[in-house]
Amino acid sequence: MARIAGIDIPRDKRVVISLTYIYGIGKNTAQNILKEAGVSEDTRVRDLTEDELGRIRKATDEYTIEGDLRREVSLNIKRLIEIGSYRGIRHRRGLPVRGQKTKNNSRTRKGPRRTIANKKK
Repeated sequence: MARIAGIDIPRDKRVVISLTYIYGIGKNTAQNILKEAGVSEDTRVRDLTEDELGRIRKATDEYTIEGDLRREVSLNIKRLIEIGSYRGIRHRRGLPVRGQKTKNNSRTRKGPRRTIANKKK
């Protein structure tokens, strides 16, 4: 297993797909990193040399990824909650933040249904 940014990326997948296992790196960012490092997208992780891995690590250092990004996102949410903005209140209550309707859907944010006793008659 190759380690990049403290994450073990899968050996048997293509490098582009393996890089997306790192929090904060999607497909486009992975393609940009590989272009910058001069590594082909079609190579498998197990076929990478130490030199290529080093170039990929150096290219990923320019991006905010993993722990730093998670910390930044959580601090942004905490700031919204502290200032009492609409989005912060929605975060605090565990409701959808981006304007979705909640009458029928949004079970993921609201959690399992809470049934009321003796409702059926």
